[in-house]
Amino acid sequence: MLESLEKMLAKGVDNSLLRFGLGKGYLDLGEHARAAEHLARCVELDPKYSAAWKLLGKAHVGAGAPALARGAWEQGIAAAQAQGDKQAEKEMVVFLRKLDR
Repeated sequence: MLESLEKMLAKGVDNSLLRFGLGKGYLDLGEHARAAEHLARCVELDPKYSAAWKLLGKAHVGAGAPALARGAWEQGIAAAQAQGDKQAEKEMVVFLRKLDR
């Protein structure tokens, strides 16, 4: 799947859904820095994409950047609240609490 998404990106296709797919794929493989790059671009393209903010925070934690994770989740909570996405909001609040421990 990642190979076909990368090919699409190489052909000039670039949108939030494609970047989300790449970010999630790399996150699932444990390639946190690469995942963070794609997820950061995803939220640039669509700042309201609360699920992308959530995964971006996870990617930053995995890459050893807790301050960046905090920023992503704080922005993600705001995006989730604006969209009425209660589940994503709750999850990111929990992630922030765990980060504070």
